[in-house]
Amino acid sequence: MATAEQATTALTAIVDSGSGRSALELGWIDRIRVSPPRAVIRLNLPGFAQSQRERIVQESRTRLLEIDGISDVQIEVGSPPPQHSGTQPGGIGHAGHGQVAERQAIPGVRRVIAVSSGKGGVGKSTVAVNLACALARQGLKVGLLDADIYGPNAPTMLGVADQTPQVEGSGSEQRMTPIETCGLAMVSMGLLIDEDQPVIWRGPMLNGIIRQFLYQVNWGERDVLVVDLPPGTGDAQLSLAQAVPMAGVLIVTTPQQVALQDARRGLAMFRQMSIPVLGVIENMSEFIPPDQPERRYALFGEGGGQRLADEFETDLLAKIPLEMPVLSGGDQGRPIVINQPESASAQVFIQLAETVLPLIAQSN
Repeated sequence: MATAEQATTALTAIVDSGSGRSALELGWIDRIRVSPPRAVIRLNLPGFAQSQRERIVQESRTRLLEIDGISDVQIEVGSPPPQHSGTQPGGIGHAGHGQVAERQAIPGVRRVIAVSSGKGGVGKSTVAVNLACALARQGLKVGLLDADIYGPNAPTMLGVADQTPQVEGSGSEQRMTPIETCGLAMVSMGLLIDEDQPVIWRGPMLNGIIRQFLYQVNWGERDVLVVDLPPGTGDAQLSLAQAVPMAGVLIVTTPQQVALQDARRGLAMFRQMSIPVLGVIENMSEFIPPDQPERRYALFGEGGGQRLADEFETDLLAKIPLEMPVLSGGDQGRPIVINQPESASAQVFIQLAETVLPLIAQSN
């Protein structure tokens, strides 16, 4: 029968391409568990080693599947190993081999919060945009970073898809001026590419543009920066979590079971990376028909957001109803918080902003 000792031995041959040291020795691979036919390991790559992620994952799978009795390999995402003393950090996105690039605050930005979801189509960007607008209504100086590089929708939702931000300089000295709209300062890949142009990038390029959006944008003084993450648990989430200290993350889901399954994975990933989970937001909790506003229809089921919050011992912060103006406002570039602040959905977003403020105020 396959054992954890066999798996550990098989993984000793996986090395850091820069230093030649074993990934096990560096702490990049740990928590090796074997329960035939399954083997589970945890991958804890520091920021500077993200370019090796695909290779290390593939080599780990290949070597573990060569062990008799193992036919399934699962790889969890963990936190970077502790920084070794006596080493000197490099520049942004770089560190010496065997150490972690320390999270670096954004000059002028007091708090960073992320809005995430396990799957697409749950209204994550709608939540991020309207939450940012609701925070701005509180008198805060708010930035919005659309980190959904492959599907950037924030420019359309904010009515600025036809604008292009000013960019000065080149290389590491390049600086971008965010677009000011709806009381926010925002940047997005959607402002830099044509509407029908696909972004076909792998991890290192994705990591690079996210770091540019974080550190090479003239954010000025911002009380909070809201980051709209892409769905899933991939490179964008890792890049953000390992680059900048965050006040916390909000998990968006719909009530239906398939959305909850993916939301669980996303929530667990942030917990593993020691990012505070501020709570769960249940979107599309009820449909309010425009001709019968007193009626409510649970189109996607009931209670899903609360079950997810209870399972992970966190709070259900908001249940956002589905109204036609939410959809039309997003298409027309007028978020409902601004366009119809008295609507049921806008009132929930405004209350959500009031709920989130004391939660992020507790962070350093």
